Amino acid sequence: MIDQLWEYLVVAGVLLVAIVVGLAAFLRPGRGGRTKDLPKPAPKPTPTPGPCPDTGDDHPTGGVDTLPAPTEPDVLEPDDVLLEEPPTPTLERPDSARGRLQRLRARLARSNTALGKGLLALLTRGGLDEAAWEEVEDTLLAADLGVDATTELVDSLRSQVAVDGTRDDATVRGWLRTDLLALVDPGMDRAVASHRVGDRPAIVLVVGVNGTGKTTTVGKLARVLVAEDKDVILGAADTFRAAAADQLETWGARVGVPTVRSHKDGADPAAVAFDAVKAGIELEADVVLLDTAGRLHNKTNLMDELGKIKRVVEKQAPIDEVLLVLDATTGQNGLRQAEVFASVVGITGIVLTKLDGTAKGGIVVAVQRKLGVPVKLVGLGEGPDDLAPFDPEAFVDAILA
Repeated sequence: MIDQLWEYLVVAGVLLVAIVVGLAAFLRPGRGGRTKDLPKPAPKPTPTPGPCPDTGDDHPTGGVDTLPAPTEPDVLEPDDVLLEEPPTPTLERPDSARGRLQRLRARLARSNTALGKGLLALLTRGGLDEAAWEEVEDTLLAADLGVDATTELVDSLRSQVAVDGTRDDATVRGWLRTDLLALVDPGMDRAVASHRVGDRPAIVLVVGVNGTGKTTTVGKLARVLVAEDKDVILGAADTFRAAAADQLETWGARVGVPTVRSHKDGADPAAVAFDAVKAGIELEADVVLLDTAGRLHNKTNLMDELGKIKRVVEKQAPIDEVLLVLDATTGQNGLRQAEVFASVVGITGIVLTKLDGTAKGGIVVAVQRKLGVPVKLVGLGEGPDDLAPFDPEAFVDAILA
């Protein structure tokens, strides 16, 4: 009997445990049991309009104004889309080169007028003895006129003073003007080759030592030619100075002139010059301007390279003009440079830069006599149109101003 009672108690205990475990599993969330829906929040009461306590206007009490719903932006149809053309770069129109030296006379006179005034002061004072004539000679030599030209001028002036005996300023000024103009030689051909020759462009090679402003001169010369309605092509054959080609290209772009260049550092300058001439022939340009690297006149290998450029270019077309760029402030050293360049490439004309920055205007006479070629262009400032065709009369008048 007791055994049966214990059996009933064990079975009842097992059932009780089973019921407890079942209830726990049923009530545990996330284990397959049903989740109860959360009660929905009671709707907020709609505010009733009432007067605003500050203004008295009707306004929803405690409410917030609502903004209107955003509208979709208007969408342009394909036919309505306007495509703007990129702006065309504005090209500069250089000043006319005609009479440019006349306009720049003041700059030349500021630096060289001391020469004229010094001579006039010496010649118009009384008692021209040997000591006074030596002062005249020293003044002319200091202006880099050169020994031969100085001797000629002094001899001429002494003869006129001895014959006429006049000392007034106007007469002496007239003598000086006549004699100086004869020394500058207005009869020399100073035109720069810029016309097509048959079926090809004129070829102009520009040479010089470092620091004379050669690349700038080429860029300014392009402006002079554009002002004369010439079609110009630039050749950047200075491949040694890193910024030379970029500098030349910038000069050309300002007036719509293309530049043939190499983007490889240290490229063969003769090859660049050759390609520039080839492009000039194909594009029927009027003139091709070839810039070359500055080189010291006493470096044989560099001068030989310049000769190579000339030979390579002339396989396509002869070179019509070789311009030597000289710094007017270098004086007699510039003459030595000129002689070496002339022996290598055959100079046909001189470009004197920085003539406004020196009182040694006599270099014009000296270099022409030394080389037998004319000064064709002079630089009288830093502006883009400050390169002027050389005008002998305007030059002498500026000295005597």
